Amino acid sequence: MDTTRSRPAIGRTLLNKVPEVTVFFWVIKILATTVGETAADYLNATLGLGLTGTTLVVGVLFLAVLAAQFRARRYVPPLYWSTVVLISVVGTLITDNLTDNLGVPLEVSTALFTVALAVTFAVWFAKERTLSIHSIVTRRREGFYWTAILFTFALGTAAGDLVAERLGVGYWLSAVLFAALIAAVAVSHLVFKANAILTFWIAYVLTRPLGASLGDGFSQPRADGGLGLGTTVTSLIFLGTILVLVAYLAVTRRDQTPPELVAAASKGSAVPGRLGT
Repeated sequence: MDTTRSRPAIGRTLLNKVPEVTVFFWVIKILATTVGETAADYLNATLGLGLTGTTLVVGVLFLAVLAAQFRARRYVPPLYWSTVVLISVVGTLITDNLTDNLGVPLEVSTALFTVALAVTFAVWFAKERTLSIHSIVTRRREGFYWTAILFTFALGTAAGDLVAERLGVGYWLSAVLFAALIAAVAVSHLVFKANAILTFWIAYVLTRPLGASLGDGFSQPRADGGLGLGTTVTSLIFLGTILVLVAYLAVTRRDQTPPELVAAASKGSAVPGRLGT
């Protein structure tokens, strides 16, 4: 992808609004996708809200947290990761509504969200000349960022369900498959120097079905190939782990992007060796 120099987008320039891409980023991302899968199932089935009720409740909560995220002028770990967890639930619910309420085949929804994500990236790049996550320093870029994130979760849910359920691969084998694909993407970047931005977004999409497969593997009954922990226990385990990691990052600031990297990325300059630059 082209990473030519460009001016920041319209709007006030902010401090970078997203974390540095470290091992903590990927661990929390996978945990968040798992919570997105199990929490949606918990609210829908266990609490009896139903798919429509769950969508309304989570949708309102997500919009409130997203508004707070937009108002913030810098990356705040608890706020950022709360937004990610909630958008993962929303992405899951969008796909579930298309499948269960509207009868849209998973093959169609997978193709639909692939196109939607591609269009988002195309418009984002046309306006900003960069897709670097280290350049989220204006409201417009943040808008593109969260739109892309939403479609990655919806796409990952559709693709994961298609592989694990419709094609009969199963939860654990699906998790191994998607983990292997992520490893291949990482090797392509770290060893063969594939484009950092491209490999970042491919890995980001793939973590969604990986997390969903893990969530189903832990929560679903043994008769269906899971460990039978249930959605409540599984959600609490993964959510608790997220809280511990986010608290650690908030104190240590180990995932804060250095100002000089933000300045470089905001102009469209690549930062060697960093995914998402």
